[in-house]
Amino acid sequence: MNTVTPAASRAARRRDRRVYLRSHPVLFALLGATRHRPVVRLGRTVLVHGTDAYREALTRIPLDRTAAGTTGGAAAELTDGGLLFDQDGGEHRAARRALAGALDSGAVDRIRPHWQAVLAARLPALTTGTLELVDLAQELAGVTAAALTGSDAAPRTLARAAAEAAATAAADHLPGPRLPGRRAAAKEAAGAAATRLTALLPDPLDAMLTVAAVNTTVAALPRAAAWCADAGLWPTVDAATAPRLAAELLRLTAPSPLLPRVAGADATLAGRPVRAGDRLVLVARHAAQAHRSAPATAPAATQAVFGAGPHACPGAGLARAQLADVLLALAPHRPVVVRARADRRAALPGYAELTVRAGEGRCG
Repeated sequence: MNTVTPAASRAARRRDRRVYLRSHPVLFALLGATRHRPVVRLGRTVLVHGTDAYREALTRIPLDRTAAGTTGGAAAELTDGGLLFDQDGGEHRAARRALAGALDSGAVDRIRPHWQAVLAARLPALTTGTLELVDLAQELAGVTAAALTGSDAAPRTLARAAAEAAATAAADHLPGPRLPGRRAAAKEAAGAAATRLTALLPDPLDAMLTVAAVNTTVAALPRAAAWCADAGLWPTVDAATAPRLAAELLRLTAPSPLLPRVAGADATLAGRPVRAGDRLVLVARHAAQAHRSAPATAPAATQAVFGAGPHACPGAGLARAQLADVLLALAPHRPVVVRARADRRAALPGYAELTVRAGEGRCG
């Protein structure tokens, strides 16, 4: 298989970088300016860029699982707490084991026919016209979330509710200044969005799982397809290469580029002191070395987009399998991008619109 070389990926990297800069321009410009140091302190905020420092932060530093502005804090606000995202110790380990079992290879085999049916129904549009990949990703994400949770909600309704819940909470998750009065308005909007989501998914863990799954899927799939199109990778995609390419594209695009955390106790990180209450901005994009032209060689970098240790994402295998199937379904059409517009409102950097048409040399 042809790997994603610096020469082949230059156009793809430029387009994908624009998604970051247009979604959160000030934040990602700051992170880009400081990325050359593994750990950077800005007041009580610690930016963590280095691969080793990132893993150390997730595996060795006690974290405040319910602090405001973190994933666990958002889970506690959305529900009454006691979820995987805001648990600690033995309770957290037990919940992780249960969720990992629900998302194992058996779950992939069970859910795969649902997303393959969507692909079979939607991709023939490329034979005569165009296909909107963000809309496709939303349907795939909704179908997958419904199958995971047993929800009978319409897939797009489920996906829209999860996206809205994440988008309205994003202001509290990301570091940066707030305009006067915006915090109260954001909290009110987040509360309303959470109410709509929990009406569809009364079980709190189902709601949080759906938020995570939908938002990462809708961010990842269109960006991966755009990268393949711009880098000319479609001819390399087949059943043998798709799984490896999917894993590499998830590393390169880093759908969840930041993990906001708060230190729960005094510690050291890459030899530097960290105090209890310090806000840790763990830059998964840089820990995965997605910003560099050379391919990553360290396993820790490849895994970084899915966390590390006890804070690794149990849905990594499902995400890779789904993306591999999407790439395989698209590859015969050799799609090219005809319209792309970044989403400035979504919780994760992604597209509001990504329209493709079949390219020259398509198969069949």
